[in-house]
Amino acid sequence: MTRAVSAMFRVFLVAAVVILCVVASSPACASEPTLKKASLIPLWGPQAQFAGYYMALNKGFYRAHGIDLTILSGGPNNSASEYLSRGKADFAVLWLTTAIYERAAGVKLINLAQIVQKSSMMLVAKKSSGITTPADINGKKVGLWRWPFAISPHVFFKKYDLRVHEVPQSYTINLFLRDGIDVASAMGYNEYHTILNAGFDPDELSIFLLRDYGINLPEDGLYCLEKTLKNDPVLTKDFVQASLEGWNYAFAHPDETLDIVINYMREAKLPASRMHQKWMLEQLRDLIMPKGNQLVTGCLTQNDYKTAGHILLQVGEIQTIPDFNAFMGRTEDAHQ
Repeated sequence: MTRAVSAMFRVFLVAAVVILCVVASSPACASEPTLKKASLIPLWGPQAQFAGYYMALNKGFYRAHGIDLTILSGGPNNSASEYLSRGKADFAVLWLTTAIYERAAGVKLINLAQIVQKSSMMLVAKKSSGITTPADINGKKVGLWRWPFAISPHVFFKKYDLRVHEVPQSYTINLFLRDGIDVASAMGYNEYHTILNAGFDPDELSIFLLRDYGINLPEDGLYCLEKTLKNDPVLTKDFVQASLEGWNYAFAHPDETLDIVINYMREAKLPASRMHQKWMLEQLRDLIMPKGNQLVTGCLTQNDYKTAGHILLQVGEIQTIPDFNAFMGRTEDAHQ
């Protein structure tokens, strides 16, 4: 009887060891690194303007860098700058002018990467309206977006001593198409293409690309609060690296990128035209990766920063230009 019990015990022990080995080797029990949760809010909802972030999320680049990222939906009712300043998002896409203004107002935000390297903003008029030069805009009805997107046009008006009738412009160009305004605000990668799709030939339009008039303000950049950088510099570094990888992948695989971006747009119940998103992605490549660059750099130069700061001073948006090193999250001797 004792031998039988002993034999049964040995069988049980062997079986238990086998079970433990199987369980320990299963994926569910294998040790996995803990992912850091973080959130990003772009300026708007899903579209090719933010393709790099959606691709980094979809292809697992953020997870590969240890980040469980959630991309929030921006837009008129979800201000990216407010979400960042109030701690409702860890990272945000902001225009450089917005970020400088916020920093000057006391919000301790940091530029992590300057994604868009040059301005794509323009004013568009129909030549049939008699507008062919800046002087012709004087006294006309001009559609302007809300602050801070109206800053660049205001600089243009001041530069050419123009007095215009400002008309609030929504996020469509219908008012322009129906002759409700003489001049519309447009981005070269977005509204301008919509105007062309409405049946206008480029020769029928007067285009005032603001960077051609000395108003070149880099736009989309990645930002976080100073405390986020101090609390977890590894997180911020990995977030930027994964985001840049996402942009490089997006430009290297445009068809796949369009498929994925359009899927995100449909999930968000946004109208999704592949032709329009293709135009946007192609235009953004030139803005993000200037000719000669093989990879997205995400660098903000001190010269571009100072230019933007002086423009904000000119239009009275700020009283002093914030320190560049502080804006970049550096100490004074960081680059010595």
